[in-house]
Amino acid sequence: MNALVDCSAAGKVVSADEVLVAEFETRLAESSALAVRVAYSVLRNRADAEDVAQEAFVRAYRRFASLRDRDRFRAWLVRMTWRLALDWKRGERRRDGREQAVARLSPPCGDAEQDAAARERHARLWAAIDALPEKFRLAIVLSAIDGHGVREVARLLGVAEGTVKSRLFEARRRLEVRLR
Repeated sequence: MNALVDCSAAGKVVSADEVLVAEFETRLAESSALAVRVAYSVLRNRADAEDVAQEAFVRAYRRFASLRDRDRFRAWLVRMTWRLALDWKRGERRRDGREQAVARLSPPCGDAEQDAAARERHARLWAAIDALPEKFRLAIVLSAIDGHGVREVARLLGVAEGTVKSRLFEARRRLEVRLR
């Protein structure tokens, strides 16, 4: 529904959507540098901070119409950027942990052909792990990769130890089938 708004000073009629977009652009122009600075304060990497801020801008644009108090846009954008930056950082830690786990599992042996074969095996393994449903993937990564015991995995996931054991069994079974 595009309601029409009369802008008598300009002598033209514009839709409410156009007014909303113009208001968003004005508020974003006032706050965009702050969003990048907030992301940078968390990530300490300019390119990542710009990527996170860009994602925050996109989300803000999509949700701007539902924002009740538009005078608080700046604080809203900062909170959104802060949370996205923390999520990005957590994801980066997971990626780094995965790379370190791969390095621990097969340190380079000096033979280029063997190293390439090992990298290929690890890539296939991680692709198979990534294809698992989340509940199995979490159990197998926490247990086999991060080295947590069944009791600790159960505590981390908030489930019974028996549930962890059955998830590990099923995850291993699915990995075996997929990696054949």
